[in-house]
Amino acid sequence: MDRRDFLKTAAAGAGAIAGLAAPNVARAAGSNVLRFIPQANLANLDPIWTTQYVVRNGALLIWDMLYGVNDKLEPQPQMVEGHEVTADFKTWTFKLRAGLKFHDGEPVRSKDVVASITRWIARDATMGLIIKKRLDALEAVDDRTFRFRLNAPYPKMLFALGKSSTPCLFIMPERIAATDPFKQINEYVGSGPMRFMKDQWVPGAKAIFERFNDYVPRSEKANWLSGGKRINFDRIEWHIVPDGATAAAALENGEVDWWETPLPDLVPLLKKQPGVAVDIADPLGNIGSFRINHLHPPFNDVRARKAIQIALSQADYMQAVVGTDESLWKAVPGYFTPDTPLYTEAGGEPLKGKRDYDLAKKTAGRGRLQGRTDRPAGRHRCRHHQGPGRRDRRSAQAHRHECAVRRAGLGHRRATPRQEGTPGRGPLEHFSHLACRSGLCEPGALHCSGRQRRHRLVRLAQIRPGAGKNFRLVCRPRSGGREKSDRGSE
Repeated sequence: MDRRDFLKTAAAGAGAIAGLAAPNVARAAGSNVLRFIPQANLANLDPIWTTQYVVRNGALLIWDMLYGVNDKLEPQPQMVEGHEVTADFKTWTFKLRAGLKFHDGEPVRSKDVVASITRWIARDATMGLIIKKRLDALEAVDDRTFRFRLNAPYPKMLFALGKSSTPCLFIMPERIAATDPFKQINEYVGSGPMRFMKDQWVPGAKAIFERFNDYVPRSEKANWLSGGKRINFDRIEWHIVPDGATAAAALENGEVDWWETPLPDLVPLLKKQPGVAVDIADPLGNIGSFRINHLHPPFNDVRARKAIQIALSQADYMQAVVGTDESLWKAVPGYFTPDTPLYTEAGGEPLKGKRDYDLAKKTAGRGRLQGRTDRPAGRHRCRHHQGPGRRDRRSAQAHRHECAVRRAGLGHRRATPRQEGTPGRGPLEHFSHLACRSGLCEPGALHCSGRQRRHRLVRLAQIRPGAGKNFRLVCRPRSGGREKSDRGSE
């Protein structure tokens, strides 16, 4: 498990910035500017259009959310004063806090919330689309009250409205939220604690945020994304520094105050620098995923996937990404995040203990994987020719046709050079497609006249020149009798 670390200089304390870890920043007396190096370039600032976390982090300064999760992953009220829900979890009614105001001076109204939710649910695949499928109506009851009416229970509503994973539900003015969810917004007005200075934004170089004096934080103590968002700076400057060595030098020289994600190789050196401290920004960390394409050989064979699970070493990957400092990563045999209620190691037994490469080879069939699917052996379907009442199992006669096609040169790679301008013979996996087009997939597909069969051979020859020459088709009559034969030609 990869834990992102960040750098912070030690001295006078600074207030919490929602969504980001709060470093102790050594600053000159009276200075109210925080200079920050984010994890990536802030190329755009539409938190609904993109899922980049660097955009989410910037958006947390500009826009506010209806709910925010605390350190126990519990959703707590943020922009809302409270809510009511029916016993069947189908009707949810929310009331906004009084005094909420956008950066342009307009009050936050229910119609702004409704428009923001409508744009968000179209892009959030994890929870938003689920709500959309169950939604009968989303309505603004009055300026401070809005209501969900669902056709099915949804008890996770509060977590959906306050989740921290992208895209988050940020509340925007109605005119901005009316933007097509698949197009970027070009106006960045929110109700959060900082205003975005668009006229000073230089993508790839810097982004500037300034304090919004009319922001009224909640009275509760800040706890992750919940509680009062109190900003102790008048200005926050994001400096885009893609080169790690340059960023480290800037931190050491006091040109910046906070580097969000330093290179693991540089962390040991930075720990030795006076006035520089290294800490963990997110105690839950990030989960690294190993994704396999199940659609293509060899990983469409379950044996190959099981073999990888047995042979894969999480520690090797983590050390390659983060380094050898085991305080920054953890190998865990579970899918969910450790130290959370959903964490379990059930089914993770192959990831535990020493890697057994001999067992992995044995599980994979000692390299004899043929790209088979997980369907039972002996089953073969061809959608182009399989109709009601057709047999699924391949007959001996169909197998003879396959052999004949192979002898005719279809599907094999030959050492003989092909003539210029003629298509080459493809690998054997193309056979099903060619057999389909030539009518050779099943004996039942050969119930046709000799002229039709010759026509199909001509079509086949167009795909593989010479394939129809001296090629003998055998078919079975519909109502018994001797097998008929027909010799095709190009």
